[in-house]
Amino acid sequence: MPPVNLRAATLGDRLEGEFLVQARADKTTRTGKGFAVLTLANATGTIDTAPLWEENLPWVEGIGRGAIVFAAGEVDRYQGAGEGSGKRQFKLMAPPRLLPRDQFHPEAFLPTIEVDPDRLWDKIDGFRAQITAAPLRAAVDLFFGDDDFRLRFQRTPGATNGHHAQVGGLLLHVWEVTRIAQAIAQTVRKANQELAIAGALLHDIGKVEAYAVTPEGFDFTPVGRLLGHVTLGALMFDRRLAEAGHPLGAAQRDELLHMILSHHGSLEFGSPVVPMTVEAEVVHWADEASAKATDMLDEFANPDLFPEGHAGELSAGRSWRLKRHLWQRPAAWS
Repeated sequence: MPPVNLRAATLGDRLEGEFLVQARADKTTRTGKGFAVLTLANATGTIDTAPLWEENLPWVEGIGRGAIVFAAGEVDRYQGAGEGSGKRQFKLMAPPRLLPRDQFHPEAFLPTIEVDPDRLWDKIDGFRAQITAAPLRAAVDLFFGDDDFRLRFQRTPGATNGHHAQVGGLLLHVWEVTRIAQAIAQTVRKANQELAIAGALLHDIGKVEAYAVTPEGFDFTPVGRLLGHVTLGALMFDRRLAEAGHPLGAAQRDELLHMILSHHGSLEFGSPVVPMTVEAEVVHWADEASAKATDMLDEFANPDLFPEGHAGELSAGRSWRLKRHLWQRPAAWS
């Protein structure tokens, strides 16, 4: 049976099914009354439960982050929200039933890209085939010619929370970045298209070691928290070059390392250096375009911003990811 579609659930819908408890928040009101809120997830999205007040706290005793539960209830709206706006919540009608976690695969409860990964790999390999400079192709193939790396890369999310936070999200994001970078490099005078493609393919390799898919959801690995994916990517690249007998010259190595290290564009956003070549600048803005456009698409599909029956052109509230209201065009162009 397919999972309950949490993203499409609207007010009054009755929901029941198996969910991952992605988070549990135990809180106290200003008057000292305790309550708990569970964040339930499956492959279609997430939803918070309505507050479980003191009299119902025994319902969730022993249920915490990472638990698998069977839950039933209906969708209503947070009481503090105004008419026709506000956040949906899942009002439990009975105690959730704790299920044996070892009977379930964590990825069955996590968001997954809708694009066939095999199609994306065909496109990635098509980009690799366009690289005719032997040292550049050798550098890219240190990773994308390695079957074990490809399996890990395909499973890795593009983020732990935010753009491309899905199983397969990194694969989708890197394809988007590479396609955008190629288009920019074809347009900009004197940009080296093959170098832009290689930099785009390599820019986020560090996420393979920085992020983990766990029974609780997407998270950072210990080394991911210590170093971050930008630094990890540079270290991974240098390590593979050494293992392969240094197939690049020193200047070639440094230029590709620079593209990995500078792809966030500025120090305050996590890059230890700013882009200093045309191709590094191209990769940075291609990365930004993929990330920001995906944030927009995700928020336009957010039922808390555009709930069922919402008649206005502007979103019902501000997007926390984008820090702005969104405008939904009232008329189609075709």
